[in-house]
Amino acid sequence: MEPQKSVRSVLFSHLSLHLGGLGITAGAHRLWCHRAYKARLPLRIFLAFCNLLAFQNHIYEWARDHRVHHKFSETDADPHNSNRGFFFSHIGWLLVRKHPDVMRKGKTVDCSDLLKDPVVVFQKKYYFPLMISTCFVMTTIVPVYAWGEGLYNSFLVATLLRYTVTLHATWLVNSAAHTWGSRPYDKTIKPRQNTFVALFAIGEGFHNYHHTFPWDYSTSELGWNINLTTMIIDFMASIGQAYDLRSVPADMIQQRQQRTGDLN
Repeated sequence: MEPQKSVRSVLFSHLSLHLGGLGITAGAHRLWCHRAYKARLPLRIFLAFCNLLAFQNHIYEWARDHRVHHKFSETDADPHNSNRGFFFSHIGWLLVRKHPDVMRKGKTVDCSDLLKDPVVVFQKKYYFPLMISTCFVMTTIVPVYAWGEGLYNSFLVATLLRYTVTLHATWLVNSAAHTWGSRPYDKTIKPRQNTFVALFAIGEGFHNYHHTFPWDYSTSELGWNINLTTMIIDFMASIGQAYDLRSVPADMIQQRQQRTGDLN
């Protein structure tokens, strides 16, 4: 790559990486799966577009599987059950058939609310052409036509490398954040507080807190600390695009820590 083109391509890849991440963290996860806040139509459309950049299945399927993960965490009905090992919870669960319990018990999880959102329905209906044109075609041709980047370099860096990093950032929440770290809120569950994962997954590494209080829009009691997603949601709230942000009262957090947390 020529130096100037290289800088532009890296910056574009970095921006695309974080936009795709927001499509998972602020979109599929906190908004649609957990209903931790509400979003107006322009923000929902934006997050659905960002979600396409991440290519981790459409919003409905992602949110459905994640609800199953929370309801049946660390059991055979958990799609990425961490009791089956680090590799399985990181990527192995995508390489094998789902355990029968995932299919059977997953049907007991209500996702009808998701189908009431026209943005979710539209993305689900046209997912593959939208995803291919966004995640692979757009990210490749923008550097080529905008600043003359080579087609091969653009496809390798802005598309393939960026997509790979997005995948592993998300998977680390399922694997590393269920393996290493502290459990200050509930020592009886496997999810843990992992600063590295929080940094890599733009705020999703405070996992012991999240599994204890899954309705908190910030997935953490620490506010903006290593939590880019919370910053973006707060900004959207300040301009009226996000509202009804749900959080956990400080006294409830303290009481739960005293009751079930590992405070050593």
